[in-house]
Amino acid sequence: MPEIQPRKILLHPELRRRGIYILPNLFTTAALFAGFYAIVQAMNGRFEHSAVAIFVAMVLDGLDGRVARLTHTQSAFGAEYDSLSDMVSFGAAPSLVIYEWALKGMGKLGWIAAFIYCAGAALRLARFNTNIDVVDKRYFQGLPSPAAAALVAGLVWVMLDLGYSGSEVRWSACALTIFAGITMVSNIRYWSGKDINLRKSVPFVVVAAFALGFALVSTYPAGWLFALFLCYALSGYVLEAWYWFRRRHVV
Repeated sequence: MPEIQPRKILLHPELRRRGIYILPNLFTTAALFAGFYAIVQAMNGRFEHSAVAIFVAMVLDGLDGRVARLTHTQSAFGAEYDSLSDMVSFGAAPSLVIYEWALKGMGKLGWIAAFIYCAGAALRLARFNTNIDVVDKRYFQGLPSPAAAALVAGLVWVMLDLGYSGSEVRWSACALTIFAGITMVSNIRYWSGKDINLRKSVPFVVVAAFALGFALVSTYPAGWLFALFLCYALSGYVLEAWYWFRRRHVV
């Protein structure tokens, strides 16, 4: 009898490519889990774990889009899923963490400040999704929600590291929370960094500066990360003031 050869099933290229879509969504799911973990740890009183989890979510959120572009697996589902994950990790989680840690004893002002931040994150994400094709790619319109979350989480982390309790710095925490929430929905421009092409060659000094920056952050992560995102949050106001002064000088 003739030998029976196994049949090879040929898949359409589109079907093969769809199997890769799980890769960027895995990073998005991991970021969502980090935000959920931050909320759970805040409910258990482990606020330092909550702050670190928000920073982990921020790193994972930055990876999912880059992985999708590198593997050519962008999709409408991935974009919507990423926005929902961002709302949990950078909207609900930071507002609940800062409320449980510092704002809980301030009465109505405490939960109003937390809600201003949460609503600001939701509005910021909605505006970003609707204006993504019409705004200048070099700048963000308003403070990005991951940066705002890092600002709030960084305050919690560095204050705990310095030995301060939430009740001791609740007024500063309240002011910073309201500042982050309002800045997210403002029209202030922030540099996005999307004009940097990582595929092009760069001078050696740039690589050395990045290595030095990583080494510097590793010496005191809580303090350096908080200082970094605080400077970034203030940079938008400095940039707007410089533009205003230049326009006035030209006129």
